[in-house]
Amino acid sequence: MSGPVLLDPYMPVDLSILDLAQVGRSETVASSFAASVDLAQRAEQWGYSRIWYAEHHNMSTIASSAPAVLVAHVAAHTNTIRLGAGGVMLPNHAPLTIAEQFGTLAELHPGRIDLGLGRAPGSDQKTFAALRRTIADADRFPQDVLELQGYLTGQSRVEGVSATPGAGTDVPLYILGSSLFGAQMAAALGLPYAFASHFAPQALTDAVALYRSEFRPSAVLAEPHVIAGVGVIADDDPDRAAAQLEAAKRARVNALFKRDRAFTDEECDAILTMPQGRQIEQMMTYCGVGTPTQVRDYLDWFAGHADADELILASFAPDREVWRNTFAHLAPVAAPVAEVAIPPASAIAQMTATTPRERVGFPRSSIPESPLTCPRTRRTYHLSCASGAVPRGLHHV
Repeated sequence: MSGPVLLDPYMPVDLSILDLAQVGRSETVASSFAASVDLAQRAEQWGYSRIWYAEHHNMSTIASSAPAVLVAHVAAHTNTIRLGAGGVMLPNHAPLTIAEQFGTLAELHPGRIDLGLGRAPGSDQKTFAALRRTIADADRFPQDVLELQGYLTGQSRVEGVSATPGAGTDVPLYILGSSLFGAQMAAALGLPYAFASHFAPQALTDAVALYRSEFRPSAVLAEPHVIAGVGVIADDDPDRAAAQLEAAKRARVNALFKRDRAFTDEECDAILTMPQGRQIEQMMTYCGVGTPTQVRDYLDWFAGHADADELILASFAPDREVWRNTFAHLAPVAAPVAEVAIPPASAIAQMTATTPRERVGFPRSSIPESPLTCPRTRRTYHLSCASGAVPRGLHHV
């Protein structure tokens, strides 16, 4: 190729990637991480805006249980692409710990680190207990976000405590959600909002409309910014793409319902016809499947439907080749799909890429007074701050 070629100069939004660090049937965790590094290196060339990794626990098919560690590894083998957590489940952690982790990343890779924050546990109740957490910890999410923001801006809300590294790095924060609560909170804080429509689509349009209507400009964001998740499977053979979608549904049946053994394909198909199985169909409501042209057309429609400024793509294909080539097919810059190959983990381990970039600073935010209500406890929270100052109080009544 003589140079980058735009696949679709009229795509109205930026495209990013959600890498779930999936571990396939014949893969190891190490080979999954190798594939993630390889994808990030190529995505950097293909014009994607960012790659995020989501915190999950006690899931044998997802290896991104420690997003900060995975981000550090991938960042050391790439040069320019933004990387982050999409997201850290904040109720699982102390805000100071997350500030120090992502502050470290920001110092090592200036201008490249994002921090998406969610309030779900990211696993089941037994795992939540193993993490030494309780469901009640999620009720502190608004306070914890403000505490974390204070550490990263260098204006700690906890007297006598600061984050080193972390203070003054101004790592950009994103509120992740799949409900109206997250939308309302992101709007009140003047932060970007990422909706998990790739697996929890029900409230997408209502949540985005609420976020946009209630958005309060802050020092970090003058206008609302919506990132919407969407599933994708793109292949030159549409039948192969459709078969991968069926395989993805069966994989989810096993992930959600299996006990002492994996279900057969026939058993998975039977479960998918039951009420419990239909929720998997519902989870995959927003999924573009087909040829690259068909999927790009779907993304164009979905961006308008979701009223999104950016789409974050999750490849649902279980087959590693189709998974990887899906991103190549949909890349903002043309990618030679036939040349794409996953090197072995041993080869990736020897790669180095350490080009530092200039720091991108984000000013401190100011948050106007705005109430929000937790859907579980029905508590009403008030975000309060002095005029022009970083907010110092979040209290419930």
